Amino acid sequence: MDDGRVSAALAEATDTAQVVIGPGALASVAEVVGRSVADRPVVVVADATTWRVAGEQVARRLEAAGRATEQPYLFPPGSFVLATYDNVERLRQALTGHDAVPVAVGSGSLNDIVKRAAHEAGRPYLVVATAASMDGYTAFGAAITRDGYKQTMTCPAPRAVLADLEVLAGAPPEMTASGYGDLLGKVTAGADWLVADALGVEPVDARVWELVQGPLRAVVGRPGDLAGGDPDALERLVEGLVMSGLAMQAHASSRPASGAEHQFSHLWEMEGLGHDRRPPLSHGFKVGVGTVAIAALYERLLERDLAALDVEALRRAWPGPEEAEAAVRAAHTTPGLDEAAVAETMAKYVDADTLARRLARLAGRWPGLRDRLRAQLLPAERVRELLAAAGCPTRPSELGLTASAFRDTYHRARMIRRRYTVLDLAAETGTFDELVDALFAPGGFWADGA
Repeated sequence: MDDGRVSAALAEATDTAQVVIGPGALASVAEVVGRSVADRPVVVVADATTWRVAGEQVARRLEAAGRATEQPYLFPPGSFVLATYDNVERLRQALTGHDAVPVAVGSGSLNDIVKRAAHEAGRPYLVVATAASMDGYTAFGAAITRDGYKQTMTCPAPRAVLADLEVLAGAPPEMTASGYGDLLGKVTAGADWLVADALGVEPVDARVWELVQGPLRAVVGRPGDLAGGDPDALERLVEGLVMSGLAMQAHASSRPASGAEHQFSHLWEMEGLGHDRRPPLSHGFKVGVGTVAIAALYERLLERDLAALDVEALRRAWPGPEEAEAAVRAAHTTPGLDEAAVAETMAKYVDADTLARRLARLAGRWPGLRDRLRAQLLPAERVRELLAAAGCPTRPSELGLTASAFRDTYHRARMIRRRYTVLDLAAETGTFDELVDALFAPGGFWADGA
């Protein structure tokens, strides 16, 4: 691990003061807790699986060190713990019975539940990672589904993160592959941020950008080694995931690590794709397929000369707010998601005159922006190869999506987040339908039915 890089990232972080990564790191859990919360009592939070692989050992080590502890909170066995607000409320209610600081022992969903519940209970928390499956350990906010809508709910990141590489190496291979898929999505997320920056929508923070993009190519370049159990490849993956979360923490936003590829994943998650599987289809697997989809869209877009658009014609054809809202309601009928999609879409809606000014700006910046995007992106086929080597799905059919449902995702995913991405750029330049049609036409990237 590059301790200097992580130390520099921690200096930018607002909440996390310690990150301990290494083989045998569980042995230091009492010291990490002590440096984080002094002599405050703690409570271990786990599920049946994470209690077995690390939680029981964490509890024993804390007790052996003389740490005051409450009875561990264990989610019921026999079911996968989903990051729903119902689970947040249950844990928050349990926390009100004492003043102990929760120590989450788990990965994605469990970490997010504890993160939000601790915030609502007015106390910090720490996390002991059990799988290199996502970048949310050190991230600001928690991805929680409430009233049918997955949203990033405000809450601080953990005071400390402890990742024992021996524990992580023992996680199911698909969980490590999921972490790789989540991290590879930073390639297209970075491209989306470059677009938003060039158009004056959301400027790139150079320091935060470097936290994610600096180590990214080296981390994602060894998927075969990762799948083969190489310890160094696993350590690099963990570092990349931690750095991504610290970047989101420093920016107080998921923008550094999440773009249109995550909008694909979030839409599928909100509509329950893969929830019937046990365990449910992972976030990283969906992000991976979304990354292929967005890389393919970018390839088609970069073939266009967006400096030569008929701005006046696009201004005249631009829908008014009532028409834009009607389009969202026609595309989204899931209760909860429908109203949220309207709110998100209208938050980034611009009128026709503002659109014209944005397109004029694009015309002047397109040559340079296109060069930067080409340097940032990977070809869609290369993305697919990397994912396959890591053990990730690469096609929508592997997620259980029909070609028709997948094609519709390009259109509907744009509406669920106010974040400006390549999906918005394609819509505003009037190229969206042509680009998507080309992807699914004979000879297109998805011509085989996806």
